[in-house]
Amino acid sequence: MLTLTGNGRLTRDVALRTTRNGDSVATVSVASDRRDRNGDPVYVALVLWRAQADAAAEHLVKGQAVAFSGRFEPREYTTRDGRDGVAYELHDVALEYGAKPRADEHTPTAAETPVGAADPDDIPF
Repeated sequence: MLTLTGNGRLTRDVALRTTRNGDSVATVSVASDRRDRNGDPVYVALVLWRAQADAAAEHLVKGQAVAFSGRFEPREYTTRDGRDGVAYELHDVALEYGAKPRADEHTPTAAETPVGAADPDDIPF
């Protein structure tokens, strides 16, 4: 088992859905800047279940900073036009909420705002 730990910013709002047996599942897309900051960001999908999925859908927004750690699972897929690709997913995720983007500012990159800069009163736990 490979564990991946990192931080970044949500690329979109949380996508919450319900399985056939009634469990909540959410997919959270995160862009994480590379250490050298010269390359393209790494995109990771965090797969959240049940109460964690519900809380994420309620509290996380596009552009918000997060810190994460989880079990790394690459998932191969084929697009409708026949191209193959790989999605990088994390399961069994430990997630910390960071600062939300301000409406009057641009959405900063992960490198511009550290996750630890969050106001403790703004964290939903």
